[in-house]
Amino acid sequence: MSNFEIESESYVIPTPGGVFYATSSPKKDAARSVIFKLLSNESSHRLTLNSLNEITGIENEQDALELIYRMQNLDWLQKESTVRKAPEGILVELLPTLLPSLSGSQKALLADPQGFYLATHGFSHETAEELSALSADLASLSERHSGLLYNNIGLNSSAWAIVDGSANGKLGFWPLYIGNNRFVLVLSGMPQLNQANLVNLIWALNKRYSD
Repeated sequence: MSNFEIESESYVIPTPGGVFYATSSPKKDAARSVIFKLLSNESSHRLTLNSLNEITGIENEQDALELIYRMQNLDWLQKESTVRKAPEGILVELLPTLLPSLSGSQKALLADPQGFYLATHGFSHETAEELSALSADLASLSERHSGLLYNNIGLNSSAWAIVDGSANGKLGFWPLYIGNNRFVLVLSGMPQLNQANLVNLIWALNKRYSD
C-alpha cells in the first residue's frame, strides 16, 4: 500500500463539489462525515497529523491520510494557506445574501422539509410559497422512487428540473440533506453552484441543523 503524507500544515475546506456530494443523499459514508465535520466549526481546520483523527474519525494514520488523499483527487477537498471563517450572522438574515449568486437569473429560494421557504430572492411571496410546496412534493416523489432512480437506472443525483423543448433547464430543485433534515434549493435559470457561496450556504445550515 502506498504511504500518504501531509505536505504542509495547511488549512482544509470542502469544495463546492464536495458539499454538493455530501448533501445530495441522506446516506452516510466516510467522505460525507469528513465534509460535515469540517463545516461544523467557526473556521477551517488546520490539516496536521494530530488533527487527522478528529477530522476523519479514523485511528489508523495511513487510512486517514488515504481518505483525505482520495477526497482531494475527487476535488471534494482543497487546501488553503490561510484560515477561512464560517459565515457570520443570523441565519434568516444570512441566507438571502447567499442565494442570489447561485442562480444565473438571481432567482432562488431555500425550502424547509415542510415545504415552507426559509429564504428567497427574486421570487414574489406567492410564487415562493407555491414553489416551496412543489419542492416538498418532488422531494417526496424522488424518495419514494429512489430504488428505480438510484439502483435500477444508476442516477447519481436526486435533483429535478423543468426543461424547455431543447432540454435546457428553466427551473431546478436540488434536495440538500443535512443532519435529519431535507431542504430543497430551488433555482431559476442556469445554476451557478461551483462557487464559494454554495460552501457558505451548507456551512451555515450545517452549523444550525446538524445532529
